[in-house]
Amino acid sequence: FSSPSLGERTSSLVKMRSSIATTARRVASRAMAQSQPVQQTRGMATEKQLFDKMTSTKNIRKITASMKMVSAAKLKGDENRLAVAKPFNAWTSALCGEPHSMEDATYEDLPQKTLIVPITSDKGLCGGVNSFIARGVKEAVRQVQESGKECDIVVIGDKGRGQLRRVHGDIIKRSATEIQSPGTFTLAAALSAELVAAGAADYDAVVIMYNTYINAASYKQAYKVIKPFSGEGEAEPMMAYEFEPDTKAEIMVDLYEYLLTSQLFHSFMDGAASEQSSRMAAMENATKNAGEMIESLSLQYNRARQARITTELIEIISGASALED
Repeated sequence: FSSPSLGERTSSLVKMRSSIATTARRVASRAMAQSQPVQQTRGMATEKQLFDKMTSTKNIRKITASMKMVSAAKLKGDENRLAVAKPFNAWTSALCGEPHSMEDATYEDLPQKTLIVPITSDKGLCGGVNSFIARGVKEAVRQVQESGKECDIVVIGDKGRGQLRRVHGDIIKRSATEIQSPGTFTLAAALSAELVAAGAADYDAVVIMYNTYINAASYKQAYKVIKPFSGEGEAEPMMAYEFEPDTKAEIMVDLYEYLLTSQLFHSFMDGAASEQSSRMAAMENATKNAGEMIESLSLQYNRARQARITTELIEIISGASALED
């Protein structure tokens, strides 16, 4: 066999280089095409898409209407429990005063070291019940810290924990979630024991922030200041009462824990009624909005259907005219 000449080898090299260059250009063009964002054009919704939206919105409206009815039934039970809890907790007003409104509160009456206990819910879809409490806690913490005082937080409820830990996660000492509903005095006693275990007696005051129920259409936010029974001399608590020797300190500790339990129980009942009333209103608004959306989708669906029928008629008439000609 004869070896290829110099000209043949040169020609093969040129062809190889040309093939490599062509391949490189193709790879580069594909890479550029993939790197460039694809501009998608959004057209009008089809009849099938509009029909599917109408069907899903109708299902959502059924769910929200059912949730409204369930909340209305639960609200009746919460109102009855709150009516019982109010006289049960009436004795605490003589020891720690009446609740204060959180609206435009300055928190100047709070002592040097405070434990804030916001009561929220574990479930959502209840309007601004949890957001109002979280906002009030943030404002209270800001004002307390600006005045040179200290405060810590023990959160009750998953929704409140989720909103507060992003901002004040460093001062949240404990949190309690998956709370039994409806609340009971036994549950309040267990939470009170948790507060005592968290060092509630070491604070100058415990502040309970909660929603207070007014009626089925409105509620507001309030807070209670509970101070421990401690002090000496003129500041000694309950000087008008006589106690057996060496028993007053123990009685004051037990009374303070019972006072916390009673206040927590009342706050739970108040917050539960507020939550159900807010959820009922939220589900009513959601049902109304779903109905308005269904009307709008029905109008779009009818217009699209009419346009399709008109187009088909025009095509049939045009075809018939063409056959006649």
